[in-house]
Amino acid sequence: MPTIANLNVKPDGSFEGTLATLNVTAPIAIVPNGRKTKENEPDYRIISRKNGFELGAGWTRTSQNNGAEYVSVTMSAPEFGTIYGNVANAPGDDPMKKVIIWNPPA
Repeated sequence: MPTIANLNVKPDGSFEGTLATLNVTAPIAIVPNGRKTKENEPDYRIISRKNGFELGAGWTRTSQNNGAEYVSVTMSAPEFGTIYGNVANAPGDDPMKKVIIWNPPA
């Protein structure tokens, strides 16, 4: 699956980086949802760092294969439609580097 964003983990549990597709290159932040009050509300909000617009949301999930936690994300904008992906470890050994792997709908 293709990588569509490179991210850095921040001390507050957020991620910052760049979303990059064939049509869009945009600075983004994935920030914890401090206003979550219901179980089905997202755990994270995805914000454009350029203009502050909310692009999407993320939910903490548990892998059925190995029990590891990851963040599943959904983003939408007129420029790129709807994108589904998962936040995963970036190649290499740096735990502070993450990527978003595109997860096309089946």
